[in-house]
Amino acid sequence: MLERTRAPRVSNTIEPSNPKRKAGQAEAFPEEDAGELARERDSVERAQAGDPSALEPLFARHAEPLFALLVARAGDRALAEELLKDALAAAVDKIATFRWQGRSLYWWLRQIALNKLVDHHRRRGRAQRLVDALRAEAEAEPPAARADDALIAEEERRRAMARIESAMAELPPRYARAIRLRLIDDLGRQECADALGVQVGNFDVILFRAVRAFRKAYGER
Repeated sequence: MLERTRAPRVSNTIEPSNPKRKAGQAEAFPEEDAGELARERDSVERAQAGDPSALEPLFARHAEPLFALLVARAGDRALAEELLKDALAAAVDKIATFRWQGRSLYWWLRQIALNKLVDHHRRRGRAQRLVDALRAEAEAEPPAARADDALIAEEERRRAMARIESAMAELPPRYARAIRLRLIDDLGRQECADALGVQVGNFDVILFRAVRAFRKAYGER
């Protein structure tokens, strides 16, 4: 396993050189001439031998088509940037497992990027189900059966709310505010993003991480 501290730098802002490319536009595949493939193989072998910086020119070459692919599939540029950075970081960690098959490294990077997108949607789905369950628990009214049952239910509801508030208090203020704005105050995504001073796509990432942190804090109670 290569050391992450020696990994090639991944830019904080990843933009394709052709900003007019639109979501849904045909995917652009890299050319695979013999000379370019030979240079790619040499770079990969140097990286596998312990020099991750050898991957930098390959990442620079393939970042644009990978970014365009993720924008087209995710429909959000900020999310696509986040996923691409995660994919390239994962590629550095996994480069020792790569086996040359006479094709551009692009196809391996492409699969990693798509896997990151799939993982994102799976995590987001699980997080949303958790939020729905917590909302139902927080908003539940005590049953109107017997007076004793109503008192017990109300006490359980108070305990659940106290448990939620206790978990919220452990979160970073930015995460707690994101949850309150979106899930408690029920503001729209754009309103939430404006309140935090970020783009909508960035807010979605913040909210996802906030819910994940909340789930961990809530589950430990």
